[in-house]
Amino acid sequence: MSTQRLSGKWGDLVPRLSSSLVMILVGVAAIWWGGAIFAALAVLVCGVMVWELIVMLRPERPGKAIGMGLVAAALLTLVFVLHEPMGLVYLLIVPIMTAVIATGRRMVGAGYSLALMLTGYGLVALREGAGVGAITWIVAIVVVSDISGYFIGRLVGGPKFWPRISPKKTWSGTVAGWVGAVLVGLVFVEIGASWQMLWISPLLAFAGQLGDIAESALKRAAGVKDSSTLIPGHGGVLDRFDALTGAVIVLIVLSQFMPLPLSGL
Repeated sequence: MSTQRLSGKWGDLVPRLSSSLVMILVGVAAIWWGGAIFAALAVLVCGVMVWELIVMLRPERPGKAIGMGLVAAALLTLVFVLHEPMGLVYLLIVPIMTAVIATGRRMVGAGYSLALMLTGYGLVALREGAGVGAITWIVAIVVVSDISGYFIGRLVGGPKFWPRISPKKTWSGTVAGWVGAVLVGLVFVEIGASWQMLWISPLLAFAGQLGDIAESALKRAAGVKDSSTLIPGHGGVLDRFDALTGAVIVLIVLSQFMPLPLSGL
């Protein structure tokens, strides 16, 4: 294999790994401290992702995108400060405003922005309610699934998972992500978590992959490669946290129908 082909295939590896290391260090520290520090990180990430979303929906109105990012961060902060169930109503303001702004793609914009707001809230609620182990579990699923899918997909290749929407994703990488998630679940079962981790973990990995594909479809419709250029090797914050968004949303849905097996973490 030529050097040119190698550099083309793995050309983004160094900046991708460097950025990942920084994000992991910041994320681990915030998860460990929890409280206001983790909530502040969730607010920042959520605000930036909403900004990136509006930029893709209305690229000709950058001022509106910045304003929406600030509104999203402020409303999520308000929900955390109020700390009561009725305060969750404020999370609906951003989707409503997005529907007004996103001419032509109102439902897509509203649905996606609601998912982002719920993700920001859900991560903090999970950290506060279930502790460090639970948030580590879901983040580990997303990270391991992404890493295993990235390397196996590029090494093995093969049929594409959904070529029209995400041409780089292969079935080999997708299945590798599920296997990686099962291994994460197995590790947590070994340290005392419920055996239900063995089927919930790959389900969340699949949800994360769908979250990634949903963002790919949004970018394709907007005609952009990345949601922004904030993170070297990864693109935007939305590019990096799209899978986590899918996993958190499915976990929230599961929690409405069954007690989550998080007590042993």
